[in-house]
Amino acid sequence: MNTTLWIIAGVLAMAFFAAGLMKLSQPKEKLAASGMAWAEDFSVGAVKAIGAVEVIGALGLILPAVLGKAPVLAAWAALGLAVTMVGAAAVHLRRKEAKAVPVNLVLFILAAVVAWARFGPYAF
Repeated sequence: MNTTLWIIAGVLAMAFFAAGLMKLSQPKEKLAASGMAWAEDFSVGAVKAIGAVEVIGALGLILPAVLGKAPVLAAWAALGLAVTMVGAAAVHLRRKEAKAVPVNLVLFILAAVVAWARFGPYAF
């Protein structure tokens, strides 16, 4: 099970790191034009903050456990990313973008599983 959790955490980390880096490095207008229309509803600072949360969460899934420094932070990072996906789904539903919600749901489930396991029976 530990190997499975590492694989899930690795996939989540790659997905959130890439998404967050994109939000941090590209202008809001380019993000909106490339399919992230939700960015129009947020300030530039808010979009950058969401990107920073995703990057920090991605790093938090892996680095604390790998470095052996406060490995419980990996569980907290997973929980934070799960909450982020709840917020993302709410935004998509409010904007009537229901097609985007399944992706949020899958990422939420994966992050919630990692959080549950790392807080509980498979803690470091």
